[in-house]
Amino acid sequence: MATSDVSDTAVQDRRSLVVSALGTLLVLVAFTAPLSTINATAASLDTGVSGTTWILSSMSIGLAAALLSTGTIADDFGRRRTLVIGLLVVAAGSIVGVLVPDVVAFVLTRVVVGIGGAAVIASSLGIIAHTFAPGPARAAASGIWGASVGAGIAIGPLLSALLERAHSWHDAYWVLAVAAVALAATAEKLVPESRSEHRRGLDLPGAVLFAGGISALLAALVEGRQGWSEPTVLVLFVVAGVVLVMFWFVEYRSKTSMLDLALLRSPAFVAATAAAFVTGAGVIAVMSFMSGFLGSALGITAIGAALLLFSWSATSVVTALLARRISPRVPGRVQLGLGLIGIAAGLLGLAGIDEGSGWARFLPGLIVAGVASGVVNAALGREAVASVPPGRGGMGSGANNTARYVGSAIGVTVVAVIATHPRGGSTVGDLVAGWNVAAVVAALISLLGGVVVLGLHVLAARERAAAVEKSTTAAG
Repeated sequence: MATSDVSDTAVQDRRSLVVSALGTLLVLVAFTAPLSTINATAASLDTGVSGTTWILSSMSIGLAAALLSTGTIADDFGRRRTLVIGLLVVAAGSIVGVLVPDVVAFVLTRVVVGIGGAAVIASSLGIIAHTFAPGPARAAASGIWGASVGAGIAIGPLLSALLERAHSWHDAYWVLAVAAVALAATAEKLVPESRSEHRRGLDLPGAVLFAGGISALLAALVEGRQGWSEPTVLVLFVVAGVVLVMFWFVEYRSKTSMLDLALLRSPAFVAATAAAFVTGAGVIAVMSFMSGFLGSALGITAIGAALLLFSWSATSVVTALLARRISPRVPGRVQLGLGLIGIAAGLLGLAGIDEGSGWARFLPGLIVAGVASGVVNAALGREAVASVPPGRGGMGSGANNTARYVGSAIGVTVVAVIATHPRGGSTVGDLVAGWNVAAVVAALISLLGGVVVLGLHVLAARERAAAVEKSTTAAG
C-alpha cells in the first residue's frame, strides 16, 4: 500500500473517531443538562415533585429501552446511517420540548431524545470497533470515547446553568439541537458506512418486548418514589416482570435474537455488563442526585453545584485520555475492577458531611472518584465490543450501555429514597443524614461490583488455562 493511501486511511479513521466521540458527548450533554436547572425548568412548566422526577428520569427510559435494538440495527443496516438518524432525532426532540410549554410534552420529548441518543451511542462504539483493530489503536480510541462520556457529563450541567443565568433554561436545548444537526451533516460527509458481514435481521418481537419491559420497570421506579404501595406502581412492576420474562423466552427461541443469550455464559461479557450496571447504580446515581442536594441542603448555587460536578467529570476526562498508557499486560477486566474499587473510595469521601460543610469538603472525594471513573470509562467501551463476536460491536455497545442506564435509574431511585427519607423528616439535618447514608450505600455497591468483576476475571483466566491444558493433552 502506498504511503499516501496509509495516510488517507489514518485521516479517515481519525475523522470517524472524532465524530463518534462528539456524538456521544452530545448525548451525555443532553442527559445531564437538566440537573443544574431543574428548579427553573419545573417552575416554568408549573410542575410539582412528581413532574420534576419525571423530567430528570425520562431520558433514561428512552436510552435504556432503545440501546439494545439500535445497536443491532446499526450493525445490520449501517452504523453511520443509524448515527445520523439518531442525531436528527435528538435535535427534533430538543426543539419540540422547548416549543411546547407543557410538562407532559416535555417529558415525552425527553424520552424521544433518549431513543435518538441510544442510536448515537450504540452506533458510535460500533464505528470505533469497526475502524480500529484490537490492540493499542483500539485502546487509544476507546480511551477517547470514554473521555467523551466524562466530557458530556461535565459540560451539560455547566452549559445549562450558564445559559439559564444569562437568559433562559431553554437555550441549552437550542444549542443541543443546532450542534446535533451540524454533527449529523458532518458524519454524513466524513464517516464511511459500515455494517456487519453477517446480518442477523431485525428481531422485532424482541425489540418491542424489551422496550416495553424496560420502560415499565423504569416507570415503576420513577412513580415509586411517590409511594411504593400505589396500585399504579405495583401494576407497572408486574407488567415489567411479565414482559421481560416473555422477552427472555422469545430471545431463547429466536434465530435472529438481538441479544445472544449464550453471551451470559461468557465471563468477559458478564464482567463488562456488570461493571456498566454498577457504574450507573453507584457513581452516576450519586452525581445525578448531588446537584439538587447541594442546593436544597447546603445552599450552594446551581453554577457552584455544576462546577463541583465538573471537578469529578473533568478529572475523569483527563484520566480516560491517559489510560491508554496503561500497560497492555493489565487486562481490561482488571482495570474495570480496580476502577470500581477506586470509585468506592471516592464515594466514601463524600460521606460524613454536616450542615456547615462547604464546597471544598466534597473536592477530595470527587477527584478520587473522577480518576477512577476515567479508568472505568476508558476500559468499558473496549471491553463492551471485545466481549461479543466480531462484527457485533453495536450489539455489545447496546447491551453495555443499557446496563449502565438501567443501573442509573435504579441507583438514582435508591439514593433518592435513602437521602430524602432517612428519618421520615425533611429538615436540612435529615437531608444531610440521608446523604451520608446514601453515599456509603453507593460506595458499597461500587466495591461489590469491583470484587465481582475481578472474580470473573479470575474465573475466565482459569477457564482459558484449563482449555489450553486440555488441548495440549489432546495433542500429546
